[in-house]
Amino acid sequence: MNKIFLTNTDTAVGFVSKNKKALDIIKKRSAGKKYIKAIPDCKSIEKRVPKKYRKCVRRAAKTTFIISSDYSFRVIKNPRHNMLIKRLGWAYTTSANESGKPYSFEFAYSKADIVIYPLKEQNTPSKIYKLGKRKVKKIR
Repeated sequence: MNKIFLTNTDTAVGFVSKNKKALDIIKKRSAGKKYIKAIPDCKSIEKRVPKKYRKCVRRAAKTTFIISSDYSFRVIKNPRHNMLIKRLGWAYTTSANESGKPYSFEFAYSKADIVIYPLKEQNTPSKIYKLGKRKVKKIR
């Protein structure tokens, strides 16, 4: 289960894995940076979502939510990507590029253990919201 998958995520071509350290090494990224946890459904959310935002979280697509400084998640709605996430249970997801550089198929292909085709380059990043007890802050 420590494999690195290269696949179309719901927003872009990306790496998917349960191994955070391997993703850090591949992307040449500092170990302190956080990853988004891709989950197959709302039942898999580990932290409590404030009650007034639960409907928004259930209905959101291509949206990342930050609940606390150490937990961010995205419920995967894309059926093809969700199939992989369901099989893994959950996974960390990140873009398939070296940190701070643009996407390169050659780089991504050389670093992945398993490539899931077809790969289509998309340029639609997810929306990111931080959910507080009283208000929502739009990050991206």
